[in-house]
Amino acid sequence: VQLQASGGGLVQAGGSLRLSCAASGRTLSNYAMGWFRQAPGQARTFVSTIKWDGTITYYEDSVKGRFTISRDNGKNLVYLLMNGLKPEDTAVYYCAASDTSGVPVESSWYTYWGQGTQVTVSS
Repeated sequence: VQLQASGGGLVQAGGSLRLSCAASGRTLSNYAMGWFRQAPGQARTFVSTIKWDGTITYYEDSVKGRFTISRDNGKNLVYLLMNGLKPEDTAVYYCAASDTSGVPVESSWYTYWGQGTQVTVSS
């Protein structure tokens, strides 16, 4: 599976962005999908994940109520809608695919990774 993340950019605090992750090579319906982020000088961390059929989602505590993950298996797309952005959300955001049946939060469960898209939130 090849993953391509897009939709990042520069936004003011309180603003919104919608990230997209497009897949090619295989259908995304076989995979749980996750979003991770990496701030400068920090390790990559979990943001959100969604089950292969979209019935279960899970979020890191700091983004709950602000971010929404969704997917369109028919279009081979996964989204991360980010509202109420804060400067601490600034990072490179990565989408990833896992062939597990659940909603994994550990990066080690993910086999395929996109190249990342930069999100910068100004104060």
